[in-house]
Amino acid sequence: MNLSDNFFNKVEKKTNVSKQTILDLATKLQQSDMKNEETLRDVIKELGKMTGKEVSKEKEDKIISAVINDEIPKDMEKLF
Repeated sequence: MNLSDNFFNKVEKKTNVSKQTILDLATKLQQSDMKNEETLRDVIKELGKMTGKEVSKEKEDKIISAVINDEIPKDMEKLF
């Protein structure tokens, strides 16, 4: 993964999640089936715990739909 430190700094400021935690999660995700709804729900819950934010069922469903239907941006920096 070759993302700039600027990206990680932005994420850390918004979420209070460290670069190493992000990289550890990314490694875990690379080994997972990201088209599997159960896997996605587990990841969303884990991210919610990491950031201290609750994700509503409705929002969780929208995220899962977007991931499964390839409706998420390919350039992660555009998200921030």
